[in-house]
Amino acid sequence: MQTLKLVAVSAGLSNPSSTRLLADRLVQAARYRLAEQEYAVEAEVIELRDLALDIAKNLVTGFPSEALREALDKVTGADGVITVTPVFTASYSGLFKSFFDLVDPAALTGTPVLLGATGGTARHSLVLDHALRPLFAYLRARVAPTAVYAASEDWGSGGDEYTEGLPHRITRAGEEFAELVAATADRRSGSADADEFVPFEKQLADLRLD
Repeated sequence: MQTLKLVAVSAGLSNPSSTRLLADRLVQAARYRLAEQEYAVEAEVIELRDLALDIAKNLVTGFPSEALREALDKVTGADGVITVTPVFTASYSGLFKSFFDLVDPAALTGTPVLLGATGGTARHSLVLDHALRPLFAYLRARVAPTAVYAASEDWGSGGDEYTEGLPHRITRAGEEFAELVAATADRRSGSADADEFVPFEKQLADLRLD
């Protein structure tokens, strides 16, 4: 049984944190889907608030602490990365951005990434496409098609006939991310099934009608 490593990065500042809660639930959804495909999963959540001083010192001195270096190595060495940030001033938090500023620009090339964000109002949900996707496109990661934004009112809501509730969105995003992680891992390991993987963009193109 192949073992896959998932690392979630949570930039929540409080404890407990809705950002950490969303990260945990996305990990759980991805882990469940990968287990269905008979993969073993090792998962870990990195809390950036515990590394805030180390990140600031690294930005000034250029030298990471042992704890920060370990966190960076875990992220860049993962088979899949889940990132969740609170929204500040209509974008990701400064702590979140500062951490990924320290990641080598080529270290996440081809790595599946699932995006998540939390905020007080649904009006900030566009941060996923306007801020987070461009950041990880620059890092050349393979971003999962569905990202998850959780506003305060989403917690405990099952949605209605017009909108999908948060649990459904988490499940869908986790499943898509898990498929991407598994396919990428198979390609890297030279699995015979790797040639059958079709990029999501290609699948969409094939579905379009003339």
